[in-house]
Amino acid sequence: MSKILIRGAKVLGGEAQDVLVDGETIAEVGTGLSAEGATVIEAAGQILLPGLVDLHTHLREPGREDSETVLTGTRAAASGGYTAVFAMANTHPVADTAGVVEQVYRLGKEAGYCDVQPIGAVTVGLEGRKLAELGAMHDSAAGVTVFSDDGKCVDDAVIMRRALEYVKAFGGVVAQHAQEPRLTEGAQMNEGIVSAELGLGGWPAVAEESIIARDVLLAEHVGSRVHICHLSTAGSVEIVRWAKSRGIDVTAEVTPHHLLLTDELVRTYNPVYKVNPPLRTEKDVLALREALADGTIDIVATDHAPHPHEDKDCEWAAAAMGMVGLETALSVVQQTMVETGHLDWAGVADRMSFAPARIGRATGHGRPVSAGEPANLVLVDPAYRGTVDPADFASRSRNTPYEGRELPGRVTHTFLRGRATVMDGKLA
Repeated sequence: MSKILIRGAKVLGGEAQDVLVDGETIAEVGTGLSAEGATVIEAAGQILLPGLVDLHTHLREPGREDSETVLTGTRAAASGGYTAVFAMANTHPVADTAGVVEQVYRLGKEAGYCDVQPIGAVTVGLEGRKLAELGAMHDSAAGVTVFSDDGKCVDDAVIMRRALEYVKAFGGVVAQHAQEPRLTEGAQMNEGIVSAELGLGGWPAVAEESIIARDVLLAEHVGSRVHICHLSTAGSVEIVRWAKSRGIDVTAEVTPHHLLLTDELVRTYNPVYKVNPPLRTEKDVLALREALADGTIDIVATDHAPHPHEDKDCEWAAAAMGMVGLETALSVVQQTMVETGHLDWAGVADRMSFAPARIGRATGHGRPVSAGEPANLVLVDPAYRGTVDPADFASRSRNTPYEGRELPGRVTHTFLRGRATVMDGKLA
């Protein structure tokens, strides 16, 4: 197995150190380490982080390979510094059986760019009427630990309670897409001043907040874990903060786009800004940043949602919801959280690696950068500034809201168990 010496990187943004990788493992961390027999990467001024973990990725395969495949999606993940992603269940067929989750798991192994952990559906066909084969998916080769009907809310309280009870038996977690369906019928964007002026159907904050309030109470009653997907409003922050103060086992995620973009962008009628949940107000954005900083929101998750060109290059009402995000997530977090003083790089490592790996039970990921640990690592050049060009993406889809926008930071190297998946900013 080859040796790699990463020389002079700031580990988690701290002091410059050398990191020696031998095979799949970090062999030594220190200063002045010997480079004998090793490939040397000069990393002065760069930040070395544990490989990023995304708890919320849509890889679309099987069934929507025109949008993304496991191969192209994991190439995008590696380009963004990720060494593990959790693949959502809204595929075709739905990942609601052991057979489908094992297929996704196998495709991830074959692709080899990052570890793929399938997320199992909570209900059969994402229809919200009958629990899927939760135990069988957990006991399968894929070892599913996270279950979600993302894209659809588990709005039936009895079904949600039963799911929480079921996964408690093996330490799993239900990741809820918090959207009360009756309150969002015909909704096109955030309900507020902008929606009123544009005449577009409004998506009220309470549609999200009411489901979160119900589910944290259910989790408390059952004594189980619940995770809130793509939390987007200031009111949702307060509910989660209250639940944590009571000792309820709830975790929550925020997307990069909800940390940066607001509903004012919908005035362009550009469908690239159409997303679920919708872009909210500046007040919400600031509340989300504060909550991520103080730990009320546990993690950043991309909700990487690729779509083919025709599903976005159309009128607003007909456009699909969603944005790609794996390749820009770290840059957006650097801009919104690091450069604003909300988080240091150690905080970024926690929110984008340690915590998501812990929530999803991703073995070997989210580990310290120290001797004896798996060499899942990412090197970031924080001084880089560049304009986003979707033509450069590894993803099959191009529906990014950041096209033409300057963002900071660039992933220069990604290592999956000591093997380079990205070298000098290019896929290996």
